[in-house]
Amino acid sequence: MRKFFLAIACVFSVLLAAAPAFAGAASPVLVGRYDGWKVYRFRDSSGPVCFMSAQPRKEEGHYSSRGQVFFFVTHWPGKDGKNVVSLSAGYTYKKDSRVTLAVNGKTFNLFTQGAMAWTQDGKEDAAVVDEIRAGREMAVKGTSDHGTLTSDSYDLSGSTAAYHAMMHACATAAPRHSVARRKKK
Repeated sequence: MRKFFLAIACVFSVLLAAAPAFAGAASPVLVGRYDGWKVYRFRDSSGPVCFMSAQPRKEEGHYSSRGQVFFFVTHWPGKDGKNVVSLSAGYTYKKDSRVTLAVNGKTFNLFTQGAMAWTQDGKEDAAVVDEIRAGREMAVKGTSDHGTLTSDSYDLSGSTAAYHAMMHACATAAPRHSVARRKKK
């Protein structure tokens, strides 16, 4: 399941970076902006998919070039994906390295693959999201495949409003007949 989200997160980062160039229905639609956070929605064959994203307010490291950096929380009701935490670093991570995410005095170690990082499981996803919604700032540290250390700081203002908007966007985008089927069971 995580590898599935890996592919989707890579698509998200490409779509976000190139959003102005896309006008088709398949591209994510901006639901709203909440301070430094944006909420998007799109549909796939399983139904609505919603995600909130933020970019760091500060990026540090001695690198010559780095792509865009995005932090995501994704809600994918049709794939049983709720609060899936991922990070697109803007570079390829050092093989088998870990990313450290610190918020509210709690530290989480994310695993890496390519340019992406994730929490270990759904329980950790939920814990990270709870801390983000309650926090003011988040720090993320990683190591590139060239050995460059990076440190990114995120402002968490607006994250709770963005989270509620994301959950609402997927709930209101659900087909009406699926609700009726749930009532019949």
